[in-house]
Amino acid sequence: MKILLADDHELVRRGVRGLMECHDGWQVCAEAGDGRQAVALATRHAPDVAVLDATMPELGGIEATRQIHAASPGTEILIYTAHPSEQLARDAIAAGAHGYVLKSDPAHVLLAAVEALADHRTFFSAAISRACAVKRDGRARAADLLRLTPREREILQLLAEGKSNWCVGAILGISEKTVATHREHMMRKLGLESIVELVHYAVRNYLVLP
Repeated sequence: MKILLADDHELVRRGVRGLMECHDGWQVCAEAGDGRQAVALATRHAPDVAVLDATMPELGGIEATRQIHAASPGTEILIYTAHPSEQLARDAIAAGAHGYVLKSDPAHVLLAAVEALADHRTFFSAAISRACAVKRDGRARAADLLRLTPREREILQLLAEGKSNWCVGAILGISEKTVATHREHMMRKLGLESIVELVHYAVRNYLVLP
């Protein structure tokens, strides 16, 4: 089984890699330090399972999940995070993830989650599974859809990381004017009046760390 690891902390990746490769037949085919790199590597390697941190630079785990799900539909996606957030879990499920495990869980829980996803079953930490509704077929559903589009979420994260409109445009391959237009649309949708309030919104929704 091929596994992709994506986490912006090298020590976390090393630890998870060591844990995975102790399991017979499991191979970590690629590692990424941010969400955008994770999408590129998933597209190239088509791993069986992608283990993604929820909060990463450039592109967070939720948007990376959405893009990997579109680019490599056969890849099962597990969110591996420090945040026991029901809303974050719902967002991940809506984006296409079928697993959500906390970094505070024991190692055997992470291994069980990867094994379940490789068998095309869902797996959630106990705290999360109690909070999220699950369909009879085992696929979880999200109750609350985000008001922002995937592109707006990408732009919001980059702005919240302190990047200028010009820099965001260069990263995403769009014009500075288009970035400014998206920014105005986001502020209207969310009822916000400044970039500071946009940053606070991003922090509250785990798009960036405070």
